[in-house]
Amino acid sequence: MTIAQHVRHLLLVSVLAALFVTGLGTAESATSSSTPGKILAPSVLPASNQVVGIAHPVIIQFPEAVRDRALAERGVEITPSQPTDGRFSWIDDRSVRWTPDQFWPANTRVTVAAAGTRSQFEVGDALVAVANRTTHQFTVSINDQVVRTMPTSMGKPGYETPVGTFPIIEQFRDMIMDSSTYGVPIDSPEGYRIYVEYATRITWGGIFVHGAPWSVDSQGFENVSHGCINLSNENARWFYQNAKIGDPVIVRG
Repeated sequence: MTIAQHVRHLLLVSVLAALFVTGLGTAESATSSSTPGKILAPSVLPASNQVVGIAHPVIIQFPEAVRDRALAERGVEITPSQPTDGRFSWIDDRSVRWTPDQFWPANTRVTVAAAGTRSQFEVGDALVAVANRTTHQFTVSINDQVVRTMPTSMGKPGYETPVGTFPIIEQFRDMIMDSSTYGVPIDSPEGYRIYVEYATRITWGGIFVHGAPWSVDSQGFENVSHGCINLSNENARWFYQNAKIGDPVIVRG
């Protein structure tokens, strides 16, 4: 169904809706169990006035568990300034996500409305990063023009960087990476606790694009990391400064 068709359908229904990563309500569950008949407004991401990347989903989090998911979805009105098809998927019993089938068109304005909650955000320029595990190159395009190609080192055998498309989740100017956070003791042969700069997270499982001065000699030639995408500090800084939340990082084999 196109967005235009979806919106016309939504005009016939009055229910709940809206945005990102944690919980979920329902159309009928949009009414409070403690106060029957009272509509409970959901939260929506991206937030109003936020500028995001072309792969950023719309996430709607309801204050209570949703009993009727189809009804809840019909209560979400997503109106982009450029036609965009997409689909719903549920994160848990309180949170639903709407993801474009491909990517948002660059420089699209999007309005999300659901049960009295409203967000108006913008999709910025189309920044796309492609990390190739075979060629050991990290290539960034903006609006279909290659602007920078950087040597990289990715996950070594047994720790391969996952293949797929990953929207940027969050960024840190610097941080401590600790293998014990995913079950590998620091004092084990594959353990580590190390300071890194310009860290851009692409999975909640711990995959980052980050500066790795210790692997510069391998970048462009071989994969030696524990799964992260290693760049020189200079290149990691450039990516950190130019990328935004929701920009896609595409990992290829």
